[in-house]
Amino acid sequence: MTTFITDRRSAEYSVDRALCLARAAQLAYQDESTIESTARDWGFDRVRHHVTAFQPPFPLTDTQAYTMADDDMIVTAFRGTEPVQLRDWLSDATTPPRPGPGGTGFSHYGFAEALDAAWSHILGAVQEFRDHAQTVWFTGHSLGGALAMLAGARLHFEEPRLTADGVYTFGQPRTCDRLLAGAFDKVFTRRMYRFVNNNDIVPQLPPEPVFHHVKALRYIDSDGTLRDTVPALGGLLDRARGLTADAFAPASDGVRDHLMDRYIEALEKNRN
Repeated sequence: MTTFITDRRSAEYSVDRALCLARAAQLAYQDESTIESTARDWGFDRVRHHVTAFQPPFPLTDTQAYTMADDDMIVTAFRGTEPVQLRDWLSDATTPPRPGPGGTGFSHYGFAEALDAAWSHILGAVQEFRDHAQTVWFTGHSLGGALAMLAGARLHFEEPRLTADGVYTFGQPRTCDRLLAGAFDKVFTRRMYRFVNNNDIVPQLPPEPVFHHVKALRYIDSDGTLRDTVPALGGLLDRARGLTADAFAPASDGVRDHLMDRYIEALEKNRN
């Protein structure tokens, strides 16, 4: 049985904590019974599922997430999607951004709509479960990473008494404009960690200058080594390995590096 981190009251960064939250993000892809049984194995005695439909001008039609809690920790994990399904979302720079959480900056319209569809359920679960001053965490992979970041921003700017203790994302696309990213960075210093695996195509989109990333990058190089930054020249050479003409092709390095399994393998390798 895979164990979940035992020090659930601490908000300190560690590779072990990142690995556990990566596993929670991966679990979001499973069915409800598997999520519930795994959460129980990890020591979380309460689980709430969030599945809601919405109608954006994009090919995705629902938001899926779950919240699990015990007396020390609450984790909401968002399900992602395949890069080829995200192609339109990620390459479209013509849809106007939507005002960001609490009126701070702007966020990607589709991502904001996806979170909005489930937000009342998620907020309700966090408020209901937080009966022992538990730490609060958001995590997600791919699209789920964008939703996790926006959930952290929304919780802080709209419910500041419930500011999350940590937001960990894996293969997250650019999600917001420079203003929201800057405001988020000020609040979430040493709380937000954005993991990018080498040539993962999804974090490279949607295009700049409309959309930006938040900081606190954790970069996994081509050898699977976890780094705090992308080396300038070395990073370009590192990312050049394995590239193909179509970064969204299933066999491309851009898609292979986006797989959640790759992130977990790298984090396991980098444990102390």
